[in-house]
Formats: sequence, C-alpha cells, structure tokens
Amino acid sequence: MQQHSQTTHCGYGAGHPWYYLLDGAVLTPKQIKEKVRRSGYKGYLGEEIAAADRKPEPQRSQTLRSLRARAVDELKRDISGYRRRALDLHRYRTANPLPERPTCCADIHTNISLKHNHLVNDFAHLITIDALLSVQADLFGL
Repeated sequence: MQQHSQTTHCGYGAGHPWYYLLDGAVLTPKQIKEKVRRSGYKGYLGEEIAAADRKPEPQRSQTLRSLRARAVDELKRDISGYRRRALDLHRYRTANPLPERPTCCADIHTNISLKHNHLVNDFAHLITIDALLSVQADLFGL
C-alpha cells in the first residue's frame, strides 16, 4: 500500500473512485485530517453546528458537546471501515494489476473513495466543533 501526502493522482482527488483505480495512494487518517484543516471545509453539518453555536448558554455547550460525541462515534466507525477498505484495495491491487487503459472502476474503488469522504466530513465536524468549544467559557464548563 503506497503512503505519501499527495492528495491528487492523474487529475483525480482522493475522494474520487478513479484516484484509486489509477493507483493513487491510500492516505492515512492523519493526512486526511490535515487536508481538511487546510481546506477550511466545515462538513455537511456545518450549518447545524453554526446554529448550535448561536444558542444561549448552557444549551450552546450542551448541543456542541452532543454533536461532538456523535462525530467522534462516526469517526471511529469510519476509520475502522476505511482501514478495512484499504486492506481490501491492497489485496485487489495485488491480484489485479492495473490495465493499460482502464475503462471502469470496481466496487472497491468506489467503497474506499466513499469512506475517504466520510472521514473528510467527520474531521471537518470535529475541527469545527473543537474550535467552538475552545472558547473560554467552555473550557471551564460555564
């Protein structure tokens, strides 16, 4: 399994099945998290998280902590699935050399790209929520 920090390969990003079909590297969760941090992406729950941030205390902190707990659970599940898909991809690549002119991707390429995208959203949610919870009142549970 290749591992490096490049997030595009042959013109495709790591969230696209053809990235993996064309032998793109499987990124580590740490690399995905850093890519999300640099992008400023807020995730599909960005508006819900922003709405929670506008609530008065203590509802604000309670809602953000609840959203964070949900995001952590999803991240754990998705990292486990991503690792399984990465192993599946490694085995697939070993058994099926890359054709000279590929015409379509297999389910494994779609599966790992979807898991990558789930991790992108999970990390985006946690980064956003953690930034909001780092406000002074939240540090002391006020």
